[in-house]
Amino acid sequence: MNLMKNRSSLTPLEQQYDRLRKSLAQIGYISQGSVLARSVATSGRSGYQWTRKVAQKTITVSLSRQQFVAMKQAVQNERKLWKTIQQMEKVSRQILFASLPDTRRRKRLAKKVFGLI
Repeated sequence: MNLMKNRSSLTPLEQQYDRLRKSLAQIGYISQGSVLARSVATSGRSGYQWTRKVAQKTITVSLSRQQFVAMKQAVQNERKLWKTIQQMEKVSRQILFASLPDTRRRKRLAKKVFGLI
């Protein structure tokens, strides 16, 4: 199956996969972890933090305002990346099971088996 085919010859699932694939190219910088804007009222100090896990240990880094804004976007981008990849996996399984020869079964496979629900 070639996803570079003419747009009109693609099935709806292939079109959805193609849209997801193209959306990956639009994602900017990525970073794991989370960012936090601390206020004086909650912690006694104000500032910005980026936190992530490394070898089951939590690493915390202080950030400037500009770093906070950029890291917040990078963390959002990383979450969007993984969500898109999960969607691509589901669509890929649907395409593969629908387009390739299958073994003989007495019952159809459930959506749960394919990871669709």
